[in-house]
Amino acid sequence: MTTLDPWGAVKIDNYSKLFDEFGISKFDELLAKIPNPHRYMRRHVIFGHRSYDSVLEAMLSGKPFAAMSGFMPSGKAHLGHKMVMEEIIWHQQQGGDVFLAIADMEAHAVRGKSWKECRELGINEYILSAIALGLEPGAHIYFQSKFNPVRDLSFELGIRANFSELSAIYGFSGETNVSHMVSALTQSADILHPQLKEFGGPKPVVIPVGSDQDPHIRLTRGLAYKTNMFLVEERAAGHISIRGKAAPKEALQEIAKRTGGKLYEEHVDILILNLTLSEVESIVREVELKYGGYAFMPPASTYHKFMTGLQGGKMSSSIPESYIALTDKPEDGAKKVMRAITGGRVTLEEQKKLGGEPDKCSVYELLVYHLLEDDNELLEVYKDCVGGTRVCGNCKKFTAEFMKNFLKEHQEKRELARDRLNDFGLK
Repeated sequence: MTTLDPWGAVKIDNYSKLFDEFGISKFDELLAKIPNPHRYMRRHVIFGHRSYDSVLEAMLSGKPFAAMSGFMPSGKAHLGHKMVMEEIIWHQQQGGDVFLAIADMEAHAVRGKSWKECRELGINEYILSAIALGLEPGAHIYFQSKFNPVRDLSFELGIRANFSELSAIYGFSGETNVSHMVSALTQSADILHPQLKEFGGPKPVVIPVGSDQDPHIRLTRGLAYKTNMFLVEERAAGHISIRGKAAPKEALQEIAKRTGGKLYEEHVDILILNLTLSEVESIVREVELKYGGYAFMPPASTYHKFMTGLQGGKMSSSIPESYIALTDKPEDGAKKVMRAITGGRVTLEEQKKLGGEPDKCSVYELLVYHLLEDDNELLEVYKDCVGGTRVCGNCKKFTAEFMKNFLKEHQEKRELARDRLNDFGLK
């Protein structure tokens, strides 16, 4: 059975297993409905989702939605982090409200980073790079340890969670420190807090992640249900049940009246359905907010494939030669590309005869994920590779030059971003 570990270095070879084992839906089924899809969507780098249709519906209808992600400031920001930043920025460009957390509580509890290190890494590595990549003012950027809405909400969520549940999801043991457990709940609060009243109330919120982060999503979706006053279930065609968990009797009465349902002691049944499930859920959220509840919508998520490490295996922050940092010197980034493992054959003769294997090539992956925006240009590279007319040495030089130019331009924009920190409420 596949194991997903947010803090480990799990390499998932067969993404299709996730659809069956963890209930992740295929993203391709939504692709045709998305205007101006990001290249990660077009190129199937984003392969799965949970509840993204709710985000897409809001996007298409002009209703409020949000995108949220967090970064643990434990080391250098690299191309893997850039993927998430770009997904967040794309959602901001589509009209979404954006939230970016610096998970300093997690870095302090799990990685032993000092608060000063967390602050410096958070700004100098992650925030500056996000702004340089296109994040605009209006985005909510915060450090967990300094942000009361998240800290207060994590305390409330802790009432609904227990050690057995956290242990089952994360593999916590008797040796796990309590602050590590608290940091997991804090991440759930990160994910849910964009739906608090002070941030516009309940709305679809998408969390772009690698599939190793799905335990956070599953925990948070469960906590959202537990925290709400009401649970809405479609039991069969034309039958919706609304159960109130310690909800005021008056709230159940109002739901029954507004939906045309029949009121029982602790639930409302709607047997003759004149409303859609979505309309019923909307009414229930309005009533819950009126009576002081949270009315959280379960958070949505998208899942992108892992980048391959430049020397094979998974890209890892603990192996500098496996990744290119956004603050690497442009010349060093180019050198890493030249040393990277390719999908080429053993000899030039075999390459010309059999063609290369771009699906096994970390250099080609750099072009797919980061360096070539034009799909037609990328297709030509692919055809030349599998056709045996593209030699790995020349392809490396081609990609290394792109990488060098990208890093140079990005780092120039990072310096300009320093002057814009005040625009984001940071000093």
